[in-house]
Amino acid sequence: MKPDTELHGPERHGFLPPAPPSLSLGVVGNCAFSALIDPHGRVVWSCLPRFDGDPVFHALLGGDEGGAGAFSIEIEDLAEARQTYVPNTAVLQTELWDSRGQGLLITDFAPRFPSRGRFFRPTMLVRRVRPLKGTPRVRVNLSPRFHWGEHTPAITSGSNHIRYVGEQQTLRLHTDASVSHVLHQRPFLLLQETNFLFGPDETLEGGIADTARHFEQETLAYWRGWAQRLALPLEWQDAVIRAAITLKLSMFEDTGAIVAAMTTSIPEAPGSERNWDYRYCWLRDAFFVVRALNSLAEVGTMEDYLRWLSNAVVGSGGGHVQPLFGVGLEQELTESICERLPGYRGMGPVRVGNQAFEHFQHDVYGNIVLASAQAFHDKRLLHPAGLAEFERLEAVGDQAVRIFDLPDAGMWELRTRARVHTSSALMCWAACDRLAKIAHTLDLPGRSARWAQHAATMQERILKESWNEERQAFAESFGGHLLDASVLLMAEVNFIDPMDPRFISTLAALEEHLSDGPYMRRYEGADDFGKPETAFNICTFWRIDALARIGRIDEARAIFETMLAARNPLGMLSEDTHAETGEMWGNYPQTYSMVGIINAAVRLSATWDTVI
Repeated sequence: MKPDTELHGPERHGFLPPAPPSLSLGVVGNCAFSALIDPHGRVVWSCLPRFDGDPVFHALLGGDEGGAGAFSIEIEDLAEARQTYVPNTAVLQTELWDSRGQGLLITDFAPRFPSRGRFFRPTMLVRRVRPLKGTPRVRVNLSPRFHWGEHTPAITSGSNHIRYVGEQQTLRLHTDASVSHVLHQRPFLLLQETNFLFGPDETLEGGIADTARHFEQETLAYWRGWAQRLALPLEWQDAVIRAAITLKLSMFEDTGAIVAAMTTSIPEAPGSERNWDYRYCWLRDAFFVVRALNSLAEVGTMEDYLRWLSNAVVGSGGGHVQPLFGVGLEQELTESICERLPGYRGMGPVRVGNQAFEHFQHDVYGNIVLASAQAFHDKRLLHPAGLAEFERLEAVGDQAVRIFDLPDAGMWELRTRARVHTSSALMCWAACDRLAKIAHTLDLPGRSARWAQHAATMQERILKESWNEERQAFAESFGGHLLDASVLLMAEVNFIDPMDPRFISTLAALEEHLSDGPYMRRYEGADDFGKPETAFNICTFWRIDALARIGRIDEARAIFETMLAARNPLGMLSEDTHAETGEMWGNYPQTYSMVGIINAAVRLSATWDTVI
């Protein structure tokens, strides 16, 4: 028998090298884990057993020599690839066609559906492959790695499974393809539908094909039912549905946490070293996710998140609350550098953990109360909030009052500079303002008056101390001179009438100094890494919201269409957009950015009564 190198040598000429790294990636998941899949159907990123776990597939960040850290299903002589979602679902389909007109379809999903009174969401990726025309020749390369690419698993196999054994976890592939072909990456003719179920080291209760087919049918039904219940705007429905599903996929349902993004260390700009680990739950980002989904009448995510948030609040003991936690409420997220992986397109460093857990970011108190507020007013909820929950929030409000005018790292998490940031003070005001409204709903007039008075005092100081007469704008900090897009949140949280001349002139100043055409950067001052190079997508969406609120609807719609065009072919955005190239940068998919799509569509859409 010839060695594999001789056997495979001539055959490999018909299989193309992997597609260059990009953020044109499909996302599949089930609110327990996720996987990112490139346009050729190659799984290039997936952390197991949860979002902030070990990247078993890490090819997105390099270190994938010989296909390591990826799961590819390749067609010989690839000529064309097409990729789309089954409408209104998180089920991804990739068509691959060869130069002879033969084709195959890869269907990727993570099972999620109700079963036995709970949601069945195993840590399992299901890949179903069927020929579309002819008998294309394919090759499967399944090469998981452990401990951030350092460890190659030991491999054992049976008649229909392969086990990948590591020190911390063992994974298993169930397949009705030839185990020998998969193990040795040998090409074979795709004569019939073939299934790959990759996940925990557990046996299946049923047959491989029957299980895969059942999981697909039930998962499709779940997502279609979930999307059907969304209260959609009239316009841009496809974009809103895709954004909403992506936000839902960002939840770790076991605890209710919502991750800011599914990746780590995608640079905010080429070679900038602005590489951060976003696979954790920021209270700020999670609030915006909850608020966006609430606007579509999807309140279940809020109820799940409030379970997680309540534990975070109680754990603070009425004092300092750190701005982010692990999805399991881990407090220590010590930042380190992974030397093994070179980074996205070789642009390291690859960071694991995030130093921001040590920061004081005072907007967190407003984010806590704002995320919780609807639960006191919404009669649909299975678990509406009451007096006990309000009293826990009052402790948060008391902390907001104590630190309202103290320096902090701000919402942009500056590492070497502290100021009294306007956005942080604004959110402290929001905490007190919403507590007053909640107390009124609970028929607690004395406490309502107390919180209203705190809010009024804060509002007066913010309007006075953040206003810069020379710039004719609200500055990024008390007594400051520099501009920051986050002050646009003043209108979004109902702090100021958007028609107030001061808000209008602030918007004008931001457009002049922070806008790159339709796009908007975060701030004009240099930070630890210099001045920002790319536009921060959520800031562009804040601009859209502000324009709409002051009546510049046509401009807002034009910029929104530009942002929709900036999405990848599957309808998703990362954190940043390069104004000149239009390329996506920053971690992906970014919940902030997907929130912006929903908010803009809801704000700008024509009403249903125009067509019915």
